[in-house]
Amino acid sequence: MRPRLVTLTLNPALDFASIAETVEPTHKIRTKDEHIDPGGGGINVARVIHALGGDATALVLAGGFTGQMLDQLLAEAGVKRRILPIQGRTRISLAVLDRATGAEYRFVPEGPEVSAAELDAALAAIAETPADWLIASGSLPRGAPVDIYASIARGAAERGQKFVLDTSGPALEAALHQGVFLIKPSLREFEGLVGRRLEGRAERETEAMALVRAGAVGMLAVSLGADGAMLATADEVVHMPALSGPVRSTVGAGDSFLASLVLALARGLAPRDALAWGTAAGAAAVAQVGTARVSLEAATRQYERLRSAPG
Repeated sequence: MRPRLVTLTLNPALDFASIAETVEPTHKIRTKDEHIDPGGGGINVARVIHALGGDATALVLAGGFTGQMLDQLLAEAGVKRRILPIQGRTRISLAVLDRATGAEYRFVPEGPEVSAAELDAALAAIAETPADWLIASGSLPRGAPVDIYASIARGAAERGQKFVLDTSGPALEAALHQGVFLIKPSLREFEGLVGRRLEGRAERETEAMALVRAGAVGMLAVSLGADGAMLATADEVVHMPALSGPVRSTVGAGDSFLASLVLALARGLAPRDALAWGTAAGAAAVAQVGTARVSLEAATRQYERLRSAPG
């Protein structure tokens, strides 16, 4: 029986992405190769899990005509979902790749404000949706209490679900020691959790193991940029090198990494193999324009590159 994975997106977005020859102030910037994707952390995770052959259902707070468009795009992608309606309009984000410099410009609005009643309805939907794994990814919408992910983590633990969280700042800090199975901070976010800069592999491993063994989380995955990624469990810390290749968009790369990592863990793979699959999906995502555009074929090619790498 395939593991049931449910994702949660409290602050989704319509992601517009395009390429410009050059980006200059005050000028009308002509773009091409435009893409529109349903975005937001949990949505991206669900889309990638679906693309990789997993069983994922996306729970999404969405509203307005932009929320309707988000729902339509998810339907076109074949992603199972449940839209949790809100009064506010779902936000629109924009990413433009400057071909002249290779720089990517990302514009991300804060999004609509949600009411206590809308959040209560979302919590009820989470509790009644069957799941083996519950994956919450993304920022909090305006109006959400900073400890809402902590509350969701406690509920998931009571239901026997593995809760995975990818967020940052106070919302992440509040969820520690609340039964979270896995978190995936960036290196900067990880350093924010421990309260200091971490210089080198040894310091990072020591602090990661300390968080896990203290019961803050069950596992800790950290994306390290050019240094690759690491995954800490109570028994070990495994590392995976970064994969070289073209970078056309970084939007959704972390979500792609998380989706593939969690799917591999849910399928029973060992931490090292799961980390390799996560790294492979992240590399496949950045090679495409748009948000979390990953195929099983592309992720498999990147995974095979890791397997054949020396060492």
